[in-house]
Amino acid sequence: MSDAKKGNQADAAPEPRPKSFKRWAGEWVKSIAIALVIWFVLRTLLVEAFRIPSGSMERTLLVGDFLFVNKALYGAELPLIHTHLPAVRDPRRGDIVVFDSRTEEGVKVVKRVVGAPGDTVEMRAGVLFRNGVRQVEPWAQHVDPGTDTASPEMRLWQVQYLLPSVDRGAYQPTRDTWGPLAVPAGQYFVMGDNRDNSYDSRYWGFVDRRVIRGKPLFIYYSYDHDSWRVLPFVSAIRWSRIGSRPH
Repeated sequence: MSDAKKGNQADAAPEPRPKSFKRWAGEWVKSIAIALVIWFVLRTLLVEAFRIPSGSMERTLLVGDFLFVNKALYGAELPLIHTHLPAVRDPRRGDIVVFDSRTEEGVKVVKRVVGAPGDTVEMRAGVLFRNGVRQVEPWAQHVDPGTDTASPEMRLWQVQYLLPSVDRGAYQPTRDTWGPLAVPAGQYFVMGDNRDNSYDSRYWGFVDRRVIRGKPLFIYYSYDHDSWRVLPFVSAIRWSRIGSRPH
């Protein structure tokens, strides 16, 4: 064999050895662990998925809508130590907010802020007034205006926050007529856009600022929950709602 031929053989790169199963599995575990850490950080501090379970926010949000919620806007809560990160801003009047339920442990609810700390809120025949000014609410709907009865549940808590000018002895609030109520510091008054079919602050009281978790970003998936079609989550997708932002 010539020297040139020997040199070519010596310079040739060795064939790569196949990865061992142990090395391959280790890389997969590492990739999955990194992905889980990123997902945990995003879910805890920035964004969380939320599903609309009831019709209390119709027409704005429908049963079968799936949302991403911005948790950083109002200051995300750190797990275990229950401390909140600094908020970008506080909730504003008109914001749609997701918060911890006042009546069901571990359940999150979505409503619209209609009264902020320091406001007075009231309803007269189904029309909302804030600080004595009638509010224009294009998102609100009334599907059952003929049903409006007195509510002992509402009176039980509302009498504590009535303005001094209201006769507490004669006060009998109804779904569509109540107040005026003074919203205390650190509290918010929320209502569903479907005003005749919403269990909200009118019945159980104010929402504490500390339990407001976030604001919906956009709808990432939606389907008609009541569709007659087979497998409605794939056959009755509301394509026009995907990617839209609730206002």
